[in-house]
Amino acid sequence: MTEEVVVIGAGLAGSEAAWQLASRGLKVRLIEMRPEKLTPAHKTGLFAELVCSNSLRAEALDNAVGLLKEEMRRLNSLIMRVADSERVPAGGALAVDREAFSERITAELISNPNIVVERSEAVVVPLSTGITILATGPLTSPSLASSIAELTGTEQLYFYDAVAPIVTLESVDKNHSFWGSRYGKGGEAAYLNCPLTEEEYLTFWRELIEAEQYPLKEFEELKLFEGCMPIEEMARRGLDTMRYGPLKPVGLVDPKTGRQPFAVVQLRQDNHHGTLYNMVGFQTRLKWHEQKRVFGLIPALRQAEFVRYGVMHKNTFINSPKVLTPTWQFKDHPQIFVAGQLSGVEGYVESAASGLIAGINAARLAYGQKPVVLSPETACGALAQYITTADPDHFQPMNINFGLFPPLVEQVKNRRQRNLALAHRALEVLEHNWKDLEL
Repeated sequence: MTEEVVVIGAGLAGSEAAWQLASRGLKVRLIEMRPEKLTPAHKTGLFAELVCSNSLRAEALDNAVGLLKEEMRRLNSLIMRVADSERVPAGGALAVDREAFSERITAELISNPNIVVERSEAVVVPLSTGITILATGPLTSPSLASSIAELTGTEQLYFYDAVAPIVTLESVDKNHSFWGSRYGKGGEAAYLNCPLTEEEYLTFWRELIEAEQYPLKEFEELKLFEGCMPIEEMARRGLDTMRYGPLKPVGLVDPKTGRQPFAVVQLRQDNHHGTLYNMVGFQTRLKWHEQKRVFGLIPALRQAEFVRYGVMHKNTFINSPKVLTPTWQFKDHPQIFVAGQLSGVEGYVESAASGLIAGINAARLAYGQKPVVLSPETACGALAQYITTADPDHFQPMNINFGLFPPLVEQVKNRRQRNLALAHRALEVLEHNWKDLEL
């Protein structure tokens, strides 16, 4: 049996992996460079810090990420247990108090007798220290990223995604906003909606596409992940693009007019106390003074207090179809696992799920057992299959979605019923796979 497993990175994936290993009786050395060395997006040294939205997205099983979360719960996920206990109102989604969430994860791992935390930067991939899980995330330090590129023999891939601003609730003009969720789902107080008339929307759109952005460095090419598209880039695609995206008014009725607004900006609760709200879908790389000016054109936000402006940061991920197996191991170095966004999954939940399976498989390897490939009929297995079988010449990060699953044997025309059937099949298959995952 391996005496110690090294986990590099204490984000969502690394935290989950470390906990899975420790809960199986293995000694874990968890290496995290924060707070001694922060990334451009992180603010603290807390584990599993949420640097983008505070939402873990949809809860319902007819949504693929809702299924993924349920699979993780059944696989005894630390991230899901803490997320469920630190939730804040978010309609049909699971959102958390970001500080309380990260503080709980940190406390659980630091107090675990099987885990030793090392606060330092890992600058090379350790090839001679036994089993290692790389979970350094999309903001992997340059030194380690170079070491990974040298190890894999592939050109580094990179893209940018962006972080949405947060405002104080008390600074939002309640005379120009209303509470509600689309179609009344999940309770009336889930979102604070900021409507715009056609004239207000047109003014906002014009100013947004002309607003000043932070420039890219000369050697960096802009590659944007569709699921985290900056609002200004979305606006440049066309006048109505935002109205079919984050500003869509469908399913919302302004009680002041009794009508559906022309466009709506939604604010979602960001902390337990309900004092902070984030601008849903407003990831941006606008300069801060431009954010204040342009977002202030939204009537409800004319006097808004921004406690965090949106920022943009570089994300790094490997070309997984060339170098990874569906057990989350390097093909040429099976003692090294990769988890989280570094592996090419996209999103909080997907990252944590990859860390969960990588942690379980690393534990199996440590005990001399064969790592397990989960069925692609499960959400966890579908993710693993995608990142290891996609076209390596055009590989891009991927959120979980039902399009990754094998089709049902019997056709179901209704989309929701089809998704539910896929979800129920996945959970049944997982019950059988779980036996393979046990040590």
